[in-house]
Formats: sequence, structure tokens, C-alpha cells
Amino acid sequence: FDAVRNLANQFDGGFYALGIHPMYVHSSEEADLERLAEAIERALDDQRFVAIGEIGLDFFVKEIATGVAREKQEHFFNEQLKLAHRFELPVILHVRRSQDIILKYLRRYEGLRGIAHAFNGSEQQADRFIELGYLLGMGGAMTFNRAQQIRRHATKYDLAHYALETDSPDMAPSWLDAKTTPNTPMQLARIAEVFAELRGQSLAEITKQTGENVLNIFPRMKSLISQ
Repeated sequence: FDAVRNLANQFDGGFYALGIHPMYVHSSEEADLERLAEAIERALDDQRFVAIGEIGLDFFVKEIATGVAREKQEHFFNEQLKLAHRFELPVILHVRRSQDIILKYLRRYEGLRGIAHAFNGSEQQADRFIELGYLLGMGGAMTFNRAQQIRRHATKYDLAHYALETDSPDMAPSWLDAKTTPNTPMQLARIAEVFAELRGQSLAEITKQTGENVLNIFPRMKSLISQ
């Protein structure tokens, strides 16, 4: 948690979230949830701290998708949602082959909002996330012609329901060879161009609205930027 905070404070425009990622829950202990709560309380005075995340469920990785490991994932996810609700903070969601279970937990916490990162569920699941107040995260996967479902999601909804992202260094866009060229946030501008082309809207409109969407989801970020 300290490393994340220190990194975000090293440059202008740096913001951060705190959370226990589902792919690391298996190596975490119950006491880590207490440490997270303490870190959140300390971070509340830091305006660069904007959310709880990345948290969620990952049922793609076989080793953590069943049995005790899955139960532990769900427990840690629910406990972190409790923290987000308690501190009135938005969440950044890791949603991999777990959309319906995540939605089940989100319904327990009225008023909680956030971003469904790298969304790749069904149309019905997308509808439910939007109804609950979550933005759909669109990034590198959307830039591949073969990603037909994601591209359909990218064009179906009002522009107010999207966030653009890179997930760097992972999920490189179609024009990068991930083995030789690292994916960085610098790719966001070109991802926005692809998004604008898919939707038939101007790049200016895309960047303005998606930027506003993110600031509305992260009010602490919006407050600092407006100063």
C-alpha cells in the first residue's frame, strides 16, 4: 500500500486506489484486510487517494476459481465492498468470468459506484452494471477486430456509461507487440480514437465525455483537479 501511494505522489496527475487484487487473495491473510482498513483511514487525508481497487473476482485462473480458493476470493471481495461502503469510496472492479457473482454482491451495497474494468460480459450483464451505476471500462481489447462482443458493447450505450483505460502493462492494444513494446498509459489517446471511430463520434466529444465520466465516479479526483 505504501508503494502505491508513494508512486502516485511522484508526479503530477498521479492518483491511486488501495485494495487486495483477487489474484493475490490466495496469498493474503485475514489480517491484511485489517491492514487495508488502516491504510484507507490514513489515506483519507491524501487527495490523490480516490478509490478501493482493484478488487473483484477472477474465475478464469483455474487454481483460484474453485473450492476454498474461490470462497476466499468471495470473502475478501465482500469485505472490501464493506470498506468501500463504510468510507463512501468508489470501487475499481476486476471482473473475469465472474460477472453474475459480482453483481450479486454489488446489489447488497446500495449507492456504491465504480468502474467494471475491462468489461467483457453479456449484454444483459452490461445492462445490470449500468443500472447499478458502474462505468464499463474499454481498453486495449476493444482495438482488435475479432473482439466483436466488446465492440458491440462499445457502441450500444450512451457515452455517459464508459471509461477509457489501458490496464498497462497488460492488455496491450492491437498495434503493439507486447513482447517488444511495453503497454503504457500513453496508448490511451489512440484507444480513444478507436472508440470514436467505432461509435461514429468526434474524438473531442469522446475525450470530453469519458473524462467527465471518470471524474464523476471519482469525486476526490474531481475535487483536486478543480482546485
